[in-house]
Amino acid sequence: MSEPDDSLRVSDAERDAVLRTLGDNAAVGRLTLDELEERSGRALTAKTRGELATLTSDLPREAGQASGVSPVPSRKKPVRWMVAIMGGDEIDLREAEIEGGELTLNLFALMGGANIYVPDSVEVEVGGFSFMGGHEEVGGERPPRPGAPLIRIRAYNVMGGASIYRLPPQARGVSLKEARRLSRAAGRGQLPPPG
Repeated sequence: MSEPDDSLRVSDAERDAVLRTLGDNAAVGRLTLDELEERSGRALTAKTRGELATLTSDLPREAGQASGVSPVPSRKKPVRWMVAIMGGDEIDLREAEIEGGELTLNLFALMGGANIYVPDSVEVEVGGFSFMGGHEEVGGERPPRPGAPLIRIRAYNVMGGASIYRLPPQARGVSLKEARRLSRAAGRGQLPPPG
């Protein structure tokens, strides 16, 4: 990368590409979880291409990739990352607007995890791997509405996991604690149909 390009400001898509590269390299053992967490934090706050390039400069480049920063695709699907070490997070997607009809969440948890809240009217695809942990899906099993967005959740857990709450319409606008209760009731078939 030439010197003038290093000073150009980066977009969210460029940050996401670097986060994806870091995650892929951590998944195959090139980066430790500590290194992944540290570099991911720096990628999220990077302002220039030069700052991003330093995060991947010691990692192998994919065929055809000219630098540590992946080229920006013209129609990129949103990808979000969460890294939890001895902790976790609540990810509430009840009111999310999903650009392009698709969202990918990449979760890395070491002795931690996440609670993810999604409407039961969207399509959810869960993948990843767990060692001494896992994920659970809580809620009703109704099919997604026609044209519903797709939420891909890739959960990589070591002594941790993710709980995915598929929320019925009654869970809109209530607290997360109440949303979890409603999701469990829907999963047991104990929730009256929405009025």
